[in-house]
Amino acid sequence: MRNSLRAVLVTVAALAPALALGGTARAAVDLTDPHKKDIAMQLVSSAENSSLDWKAQYKYIEDIDDGRGYTAGIIGFCSGTGDMLDLVELYSQRKPGNVLAKYLPALRKVNGSDSHKGLDPNFTKDWATAAKDSAFQQAQNDERDRVYFNPAVQQAKQDGLRALGQFIYYDAIVMHGPGDDSTSFGGIRKAAMKKAKTPAQGGDEVAYLNAYLDVRKKVMKQEEAHSDTSRVDTEQRVFLKNGNLDLDPPLKWKVYGDSYTIKS
Repeated sequence: MRNSLRAVLVTVAALAPALALGGTARAAVDLTDPHKKDIAMQLVSSAENSSLDWKAQYKYIEDIDDGRGYTAGIIGFCSGTGDMLDLVELYSQRKPGNVLAKYLPALRKVNGSDSHKGLDPNFTKDWATAAKDSAFQQAQNDERDRVYFNPAVQQAKQDGLRALGQFIYYDAIVMHGPGDDSTSFGGIRKAAMKKAKTPAQGGDEVAYLNAYLDVRKKVMKQEEAHSDTSRVDTEQRVFLKNGNLDLDPPLKWKVYGDSYTIKS
């Protein structure tokens, strides 16, 4: 009887912190949780592709006239910024002689510009063909994680941010790219930290994220292609105002005036 009572007391003591925080033993999960990560992909896709079906975007490709050449795939790899080149190089390492491999010389030449030289007229058709290949789909997943998702989430966790803050960082690095200049992910973070302390520095999480979104809006408005800030105003800021720092569904938001819902 004594040993049984002791076991009960130990169990209650172990559960006490979780119970005090939320009346449940379920711990909050970060954006690396598979379901949470899928939510993040849907949120980005709603802004990038006007659809929650992010897996349908492996085949997406068009020139959106933003000075970055072709934009394509699940994360908007661009022929003018180097990440599309890296992707096709990875795909070609894993599957030599694939339908996109012949474009590697052209992709190297157009990197840093909006030129289609050496890509037209069949690059978009061949991209769609490659998108049916599971090896190319996996290459897109892996490059998304290496260049964007993993660095954003890692930095957010170091800054003491929960799932919403991790997503806010991820969405920013997708649009603005990694780097430390004033219009890149690192520069936006540095500017935000001058306005508010991160939770890791002892600051308030909501106050810091509001400061971060304020800075990001200013950066977005500097470029015509990104001047619509609804992904901040009627998506991320909505979650923040609702206090949903763990990015838990149900989620309701708007982007470019279109309404979306993730129920669970």
